Amino acid sequence: MVFSPKLFSCLKNYNKAQFTADAMAGVIVGIVALPLAIAFGIASGVGPTEGLVTAIIAGFLISFLGGSKVQIGGPTGAFIVIIYGIIQQHGLGGLMIATIMAGIILILIGVFKLGNVIKFVPYPVVVGFTGGIALTIFSTQMNDMFGLGIQNVPANFIDKWICYFQNATHVNWWAFGVGIVSLLIIIYSPKISKKIPGSLVAIVLVTLIVWILERFCGVTGITKIGDLYELPTSIPAPKLPSLGLTDGKSMIQLMTELAPSAFTIAMLGAIESLLSAMVADGVIGDKHDSNTELIAQGIANIASPLFGGIPATGAIARTMTNINNGGKTPVAGLIHAVVLLLVLLLLGRLVGLIPMPCLAAVLIMVSYNMSGWRTFRMLAKNPKSDFAVLIMTFLLTVIFDLTIAIELGLVASIALFLKRTNEATVIRSFHDEIDPGDNTDVAMSSEEKLQIPEGVEVYEIDGPYFFGIANKFDEIDKSVIGKEYKVRIIRMRKVSFIDSTGIHNLELLCDTCKQRGMIVVLSGVNVHVHATLEKAGFIKKLGEENVCSHINFALKRAEEIVSC
Repeated sequence: MVFSPKLFSCLKNYNKAQFTADAMAGVIVGIVALPLAIAFGIASGVGPTEGLVTAIIAGFLISFLGGSKVQIGGPTGAFIVIIYGIIQQHGLGGLMIATIMAGIILILIGVFKLGNVIKFVPYPVVVGFTGGIALTIFSTQMNDMFGLGIQNVPANFIDKWICYFQNATHVNWWAFGVGIVSLLIIIYSPKISKKIPGSLVAIVLVTLIVWILERFCGVTGITKIGDLYELPTSIPAPKLPSLGLTDGKSMIQLMTELAPSAFTIAMLGAIESLLSAMVADGVIGDKHDSNTELIAQGIANIASPLFGGIPATGAIARTMTNINNGGKTPVAGLIHAVVLLLVLLLLGRLVGLIPMPCLAAVLIMVSYNMSGWRTFRMLAKNPKSDFAVLIMTFLLTVIFDLTIAIELGLVASIALFLKRTNEATVIRSFHDEIDPGDNTDVAMSSEEKLQIPEGVEVYEIDGPYFFGIANKFDEIDKSVIGKEYKVRIIRMRKVSFIDSTGIHNLELLCDTCKQRGMIVVLSGVNVHVHATLEKAGFIKKLGEENVCSHINFALKRAEEIVSC
């Protein structure tokens, strides 16, 4: 079954003890998610409300319909860069359309059971763009961290830092002090107690300190959320995107322009959610349903922008918090969404008192945890080609565009894979004798070398036979031009698969041999490769009598042909 939400199976034997554990975990995760949702919303270029709405709507739907028992969904740092770029170019309307498009893509991936394919995205590419996103998030927080007061910070990474240095004399030291204190609290409070997240401790304490400083000490100039954003006391009413012209562009034109961004959102959402689910599986000893999870992610990303939200996905940190605090079923995720809803409805005014430097500190820690600098150091010891892909993806993410980074990173990884596969497949030729060696298909009890009859040559393919190695036959063939052979045995015992190009190459080889008066005999063809060749009509063309299961049978067949 393509779509089978875990919630419904979990509720079959649900009891009071499970609900108590889920409720406790849900409340704690909701508390953890609160500052992150607010921070991600603001950093993305929208606002705290949008971040909270995303965590509520998308978080609820991902838990309600998802394929994991413990997955917690909501806004994440991975989307900040791409969201900010879309808003800069196309505004909030463009972001809404791109997110809905991404949701549709995710649903289609799930419906067509392509969930497992996402897991094959190369690790260096994932680490590269994750590290690039982390550095970009870090760079976006300098304005609030130092209280520079820059109204329009450039979107480009290099221009952004030039702007920071040009305004370095405008540092608000009170704001910087608030940011540093917040950062220290986030770092060191878990050493006192791991039950309460450091980000929440920092927000509560620092907000109180700033209120005291402003009320009793006359300190001014520390920007708060309420100074920049109007905080509603209810969930915004849902609304559909405009189907008319946007900046003189038709909806079709706009959707075409937004397609790469939508694809990037879908890819990021799919990768992050499935990675989170896989990590959770390892901890709880369960197995998530990838396709159901992606469909749920798609539905959540269609619903979220209708209420003014932003893209969402599974969040590893919040999911692990859920597990560590006793969450057993998707009910914990539902309760986490309810907790955030209550905060939005009842505590909106208090949220407005949170200082921006404090939120900057929260996001700086998020970027540090995302950076994966230890992984960078580890991968530096791996093959240089892998590290080159990592660095390329990282730099493209930081300097240019996340979409370009993912696309070129995947292309580079595929090219490297083909190169390595090509190098791993070896074609050898034998003209006098064959050493059976290990893992042979020789049906003999002895280890004696096999003598190749006069007028017979043997080719052995070691590895997959695909388009990347098709030219290797041509190279070997050139080396034996001028020599007279009546039979060419192609030993395929180590060929695990063959593609269309490989079959075509074999057909050309047979035609070339026929023109030179030679007959081709296959040896040791496995069941799967044989079926592929048979389906393609190659076996019929070659003749079933010229396809042998063992090399000694092939040599016997070759002797018969030579003696005729």
